[in-house]
Amino acid sequence: MIGFYNYTVVATYIGLIFGVCGIYFAYCSNPALAVLFLMLAGFCDMFDGKIAQTRKNRTKSERRFGVQIDSLSDVVSFGVLPAIILMVCKKGGYLCPVISFAYVLACVIRLAYFNVTEEERQDMENGRPRVFYLGLPVTSSAIVIPIVFCFKNLLGKAFPSVLGVCMAGLALLFLTPFKLRKLSSRLLVALAVFGFFVFTFIIATHFFM
Repeated sequence: MIGFYNYTVVATYIGLIFGVCGIYFAYCSNPALAVLFLMLAGFCDMFDGKIAQTRKNRTKSERRFGVQIDSLSDVVSFGVLPAIILMVCKKGGYLCPVISFAYVLACVIRLAYFNVTEEERQDMENGRPRVFYLGLPVTSSAIVIPIVFCFKNLLGKAFPSVLGVCMAGLALLFLTPFKLRKLSSRLLVALAVFGFFVFTFIIATHFFM
């Protein structure tokens, strides 16, 4: 079969499935479930790089495939899914679709640029892990959007506008060339724990109240 199927890309494939599930629930007018699947996709992406690094004998083709498949999955999970979540918030009028289109475009541009520069960097640094990101990673939407969603009931009719402003800000930060240090393993675990509480809060407030 075409492609690579070792354990280093399994988390990426699972994250992509979560992203597609989120799109389905967004179209079914269930934004709470869509946001939960966005977070699950983010959790998979958070650790797929760490998992890939455990295999020391990856070939150059396997490393490049990992870069490409990760970004393609990110387009679906952290580009298309958040855009659809915003668009199904119909009370946002025409502004929501415009922001959604701009958001997806910014996401695709950033990931394409990342792929090009990452392959060049790996060739020069012999596949060493990245230390800095240039601009805000698109996976940040998996924590920013759920945090905003926690205030959905409190914001009421203003929620689509607030979510749109946050996503417009994310799109701008995706393409802003500032250096951001990659999170350490300890910070990743702390972020995962924080995400768990956000995940639990959304379940409690949208399914049991």
